[in-house]
Amino acid sequence: MTTRAGRRLQEIFNTRPVLCDGAMGTSLYARGVFINRCYDELNLTEPELVRSIHEEYLQAGAEIIETNTFGANRFRLLRYGLENKVEEMNLAGARIARQAVEHLAEKQAGQAWVAGSVGPLGVHLEPLGKTSLQEAREAFAEQIRGLVAGGVDLLIIETMPALNEAEQALKAAKETAPDLPVMVMVTVDEEVNCLDGSSPETAAARLTAWGADAIGCNCSTGPANVLSAIECMAAATDLPLVAMPNAGMPRAIEGRNIYLCSPEYMASFAKKFLKSGVQFIGGCCGTTPNHIRAMKSALRAAEAQKTAPARMAREPIVTETPPAPLEERSRLGKLIQEGSFVTMVEIVPPKGIDCRKELAGARLLAELGVDIINVPDSPRASARMSGQSLCIQIQQQTGIETVLHYTCRDRNVLSIQSDLLGASSIGLKNILCLTGDPPKLGNYPDATAVFDVDAIGLVNIVNRLNYGLDIGGNPIGESTGFTIAVAANPGVPDIDNEVRRFAYKVEAGAEYAITQPVFDLRLLESFLKRIEGFRIPVIAGIWPLTSLRNAEFMKNDLRVSMPDEIMLRMQQVGSPEEARAEGIRIAQEMLAATRSMVQGVQVSAPFGRYTAAAEVIQAVLPKRVATV
Repeated sequence: MTTRAGRRLQEIFNTRPVLCDGAMGTSLYARGVFINRCYDELNLTEPELVRSIHEEYLQAGAEIIETNTFGANRFRLLRYGLENKVEEMNLAGARIARQAVEHLAEKQAGQAWVAGSVGPLGVHLEPLGKTSLQEAREAFAEQIRGLVAGGVDLLIIETMPALNEAEQALKAAKETAPDLPVMVMVTVDEEVNCLDGSSPETAAARLTAWGADAIGCNCSTGPANVLSAIECMAAATDLPLVAMPNAGMPRAIEGRNIYLCSPEYMASFAKKFLKSGVQFIGGCCGTTPNHIRAMKSALRAAEAQKTAPARMAREPIVTETPPAPLEERSRLGKLIQEGSFVTMVEIVPPKGIDCRKELAGARLLAELGVDIINVPDSPRASARMSGQSLCIQIQQQTGIETVLHYTCRDRNVLSIQSDLLGASSIGLKNILCLTGDPPKLGNYPDATAVFDVDAIGLVNIVNRLNYGLDIGGNPIGESTGFTIAVAANPGVPDIDNEVRRFAYKVEAGAEYAITQPVFDLRLLESFLKRIEGFRIPVIAGIWPLTSLRNAEFMKNDLRVSMPDEIMLRMQQVGSPEEARAEGIRIAQEMLAATRSMVQGVQVSAPFGRYTAAAEVIQAVLPKRVATV
């Protein structure tokens, strides 16, 4: 159904081809504005410079010019300390563009329109990030209010990397300015998929269903890829199409990113876009008034416009492959489903390639009746053998099942999916989803962290893979069949935030949780009460202290809640042997006290002392551990 704003778009432009402008940032950079400046701020500090660029595009033949507000939202402006100037900056940007259009009308008796540019927020949204959908929508609405107050004729939501963000921007536009036409453009990668993995057909169908008035593709890797994306989108929508590609892929030349597509090359693609049924044609990064001028000539020279056949919007069919019941996915899943008390021991990967000690420890623990071996992923941001490698060696050589800790610190969303698919294919079925310690905590503080997603986003990714879909909703075939665990920390100072994040993890698909080491039973009891409305099986972390120094490290460096009475007990012991024995007794007491509250324990083995971990579990397996 055509919206009121959509009808207005038809009234203004009918079905004729319309030429839009090119890049604002490219022209500003060419005029000596460094890339570390906030380009949107120039609306307030150098309005004549911005206006002169608008006028150049109008003189080149553009009928729609976009405001210099691509990054004028609270999240991007926060980086410059300008988050309180969102509406002011957008209002100014709209007025500058309006002045340029009015000046053209006076000088050439021509007519042009002002489009309010709304770019991505520059942050990850839930479920892959910390920013909620509501916060995103409010940020977009704040920006759009300024554009509307400045008198824009339409809105262009552009360069959207993910469909959930495009949806929030579109909803904000429809709620804030229901009478303004809204064009929405996604950006695609070299494989012509959106950056969240969605196909162009999926993007087109969903944007159509969400009420966009025109849709298309901009930025990306150049006109060829944008054309391919547009051809795919055309099959899934009957809305007007929009294409605004970069001037090719940037090339690094003497320290600068240069876009090498000539005006003539871009003009040739303007004709191809026209033949493919695109109505609104323009440029993005690297395009200049010269490119737009050449594209204008090409459109004028086109002898005939090929009318695209009528298209019916349709939602692509997505086939889910649900995972097997929890008890069929792994031995651990069966134990959890049956309500059995689970025993785990943590084995840290070695710092080299020799894992004979770790394998011997796993054999010992398997013989003693421990259920599962837990393998961390470069704990404390240290360089170690990969957890995945150690997991598969333990399973193959000892027969005991493992849980792989998996962090977001070192991997982008592509690597995460590749790793998880590989882990499933080689027989790893238990994943603990973690955000990961930042590199500054480890031995390589200058190492770069990725953090494309946090633990909540990672749970969503794993859960989607369990349903046979990647994060873009594309089928991958069989379910990965993971059991999904998350971490919980009952002792953090901001327990409200911890409980809130735990609820998000459960909603995302977590099936059980493992806590940080427990020394304060009151905090564990309080946490368990707080999560009663969304409780999943909880496995308590148990850490056998080895010395007073170890206790001080846990308390002060790792910020683990450590009651004074435990510190006193570790302080009063004499020799190192007595300290380790006292640490084991404390851990056994914690296990005994928590057993009725939780569904299992994960016992750490400090400094590779696996027999110490086995001694702690003697309250659960007294007969078998008595031989240690």
